Amino acid sequence: MSQLGVTGITIRAQVDGGLEAHDGVVEQESSIQDFFNMSFYMTYLARWPDYFHVAEAPGNRIMGYIMGKVEGQGESWHGHVTAVTVAPEFRRQQLAKKLMNLLEEISDKIDKAYFVDLFVRASNTPAIKMYEKLGYVVYRRVLRYYSGEEDGLDMRKALSRDVEKKSVIPLKRPVTPDELEYD
Repeated sequence: MSQLGVTGITIRAQVDGGLEAHDGVVEQESSIQDFFNMSFYMTYLARWPDYFHVAEAPGNRIMGYIMGKVEGQGESWHGHVTAVTVAPEFRRQQLAKKLMNLLEEISDKIDKAYFVDLFVRASNTPAIKMYEKLGYVVYRRVLRYYSGEEDGLDMRKALSRDVEKKSVIPLKRPVTPDELEYD
């Protein structure tokens, strides 16, 4: 367990099947992300346990969580943020930043990834600004990536293995979802 520097708040790996507590946080986030079903969470927990962490307040109240994975090959080997979610009453406390930093550190130090990426709705200006403050850049626009025909932005942050920062050189044109590579 890792203390966040804020009294009583702990970030821990999600190691059990007790994901029901996340549902309340996810339900409050319907405008930020699409819903995931329980089997989706369980798959991530089983395959990438190092990439699934929760932040808890005293009394084991879930404040937020991050889930991700590591994927790709060669210079495309990267950490991926699948979801980072903070309950509304715990926002503006740098919790998302701390969760993101943890996933980046695991990607960099343990899995030796070249970069971390994530997808965000093009209309989600607050999230985009937060990611930019964390050092992410828009790598490419993905046309009609989200339901409702909304574009997504593929944002990336180079890690220490990508010395020349090749992974974050933006593409000059948008892509479609079928052009995305999933190695």
